[in-house]
Parts: sequence; structure tokens; C-alpha cells
Amino acid sequence: MQKLNIKSVETLRVQWEKGDAPGRRSAFVKITTEDGITGFGEASPMLGGEASLGVIDRDLAPDIIGADAHDSAVIYDRLLHKCVKLGPEGVVTSALAALDIALWDIRGKALGLPVYKLLGGAWRTRIPFYASIGGNYGRSVDETVRVVAQRFETEQPAAIKIRWDGDRTVQDADIKGDIAKARAVRQLVGDDFPLAFDANNLYSVGGAIRVGRALEDLGYVWFEEPVQHYDIHGMGEVARKLDITVSAGEQAYTTQAVLDLIRAGVRMVQPDLIKMGGITGLMRCLALCQAHGVEFVPHQTQPVIGHLANLHVLATQLHATRPAEYADPSGRMNAGFINPPCPDNGAFLLSDKPGLGLDVDHQALQRMLI
Repeated sequence: MQKLNIKSVETLRVQWEKGDAPGRRSAFVKITTEDGITGFGEASPMLGGEASLGVIDRDLAPDIIGADAHDSAVIYDRLLHKCVKLGPEGVVTSALAALDIALWDIRGKALGLPVYKLLGGAWRTRIPFYASIGGNYGRSVDETVRVVAQRFETEQPAAIKIRWDGDRTVQDADIKGDIAKARAVRQLVGDDFPLAFDANNLYSVGGAIRVGRALEDLGYVWFEEPVQHYDIHGMGEVARKLDITVSAGEQAYTTQAVLDLIRAGVRMVQPDLIKMGGITGLMRCLALCQAHGVEFVPHQTQPVIGHLANLHVLATQLHATRPAEYADPSGRMNAGFINPPCPDNGAFLLSDKPGLGLDVDHQALQRMLI
């Protein structure tokens, strides 16, 4: 097999619209081989992704120049352990994610195969999605219903998740109001439509149990991150005391962290591939979930590179119990790409194009770099 020696690694800080807050920007990486094959990856955009991109520039990129892109798992573990004393969770695993996704993209392009073929083949290439609707913490009941109705009608999603995105330093601020919003959304979509509730860490254990029981009565199908994500014992206690499926893992960055949640009693885990090491990290998590009989429903809010990489992993999943997440339908990032993924009657369709299947508009992207 021909080697794919890495020639360069470039970090890309992208501002899609003038004045974008750091969290609205994107953190990309572009890897080029000596043969001129390019692959693109993405790191978590938290605080602009500056910390992860800085780790790539200073500590990771120099170590992989000349390495073979086919050796992505070896590269992943070698770099993880080089930086293990930085955490390694969060910044380091997000940096690894960007590199890892780009390496899989390169390998697919070199072999003329989509990433899902390299992962063992697809059970499905049409992947239903759920509309992930955030910002409801500061909305009234009527405003929440209006926003949900718009997404419900225009996207025809397979399910809907309402997110709170509130102040994590405050707990149990408005339990009665939160339940009222959940009830109003249920009335909007009807009794049988699948609904989920993402608390974004906003409740105490007691408050979460109270809200969870209300959600059970309303027929919600899962209750996401009801307590602080780092309170593994509390998350497990809530999960064990409720009948509704309690999910967590968006802020779990290694397979060991995911295993801790499973051992605590969480039966649906939601790791995010741009936070926990990319395609390699997520595939390891998928195997872990299969071994423990736990639902695997990855979190993913970035609408292009991260989204496509996530879909390639989900295509290979044997037991797909829930739709994929679709959080940002604005299209604000589409300007950087020739064929960005677009919803089609409640689903996304994966092509058989090599790599991630994404064509980058290099000139347009260059204009948005900061």
C-alpha cells in the first residue's frame, strides 16, 4: 500500500460572519500529504477553539510531519500520551479530534472510498435526524412553542430535543416553568411524536427527579444531562430512580470517562466526536456501548465537517435507536463549502464520494480566516 506521508498541518480559525463571538467561530485543521491529498478536520469551537488549535500548532503538528496518514490509530494514541499530563480531557482530545478526522478524510480520498466503507460498511446511508433546539432557558412558554413549531414544520425531523442552555451556576431556578414549556411542546407536536429534554446541567438531583417524573408523564423519550456533568454519582442516581432514559456524555472525552457513566447507571451515552478524539475515539466508544448494551447517540452541533464525520460513524452502527442530532440549520457555514450536508425530508443522505465526501471552497474559506 502506498504511504501517505504528511507534509503539512495547518490550523484554520474561521469567522463566518463579521463580529462572530468566539463560540460562533469554527476551529478547523487542514492536513496535506506529500502527494498533495488534503484532509479537513474540526475541533470543538468552545471559546473559539483557540486552546485546541494552539495545542496542535505547538505540540502535535510537529510530531506527525512525515508520518503515514494510514497510521491514524497509532498517531492518536502516541499524541494522546504525549500530552496526557495536560488532562488529557477536553483541550487535548478536541485537538486530536481535528487531526483524526482529517486523517480519515485523506485515507478515504487516497483509496477512493467513503469513510464509512473504511469503518466496515454502512447499515444505512439515509440517516434520520432530530431537531436540536436550544436557548429555551430565557424564553417564555409561547416563545418556546413558536421556535419549536418553526423547526417542526420546516424540517420535518424524526424527533425534537428542546435544550435549555442556561446559567450552570444556578440550579432549580424555575422547575415549574420548565415543566410548563415541556408540556406546551408536547401539546404542539401531539402525543406520539418523539421528544427529548436537555437540561444542560441545570438541576440538583432532587430537582432532576421531579422534572424527570413530569417528563415521564408527558411521554418524553430521554432526559439529557439533568445534573452537572462532572457529578457522575448524581447522574447515575437520577438515572436509576427514573423510568425515562437519562443520557449524558457530551462532556466525556475518553472511553474511560464514558465507562464511568455506564457503571454509574446511565444507559444512553452521547459523546461528541470533535471533543473526544474524532472518528477513532467515537468508534472505540461505539464498541464500548455495544459491549455493555448501552444506547449510543452521539452529541454533535457543528453542521458541516463534524456533522459529516458523525454521520459516517452512525452509518456503521448496528443498533441505531435514535436519530442523529441536527442543531444549526442556519446555513451560515455553507459559504465555505461547495456541497455542505443539507436535510432531506427529516434525514441526511451520505454519498459514496471518497473521504468525508465534502468539497471545500478554498477561496471562500480563505476569506473568512482570522
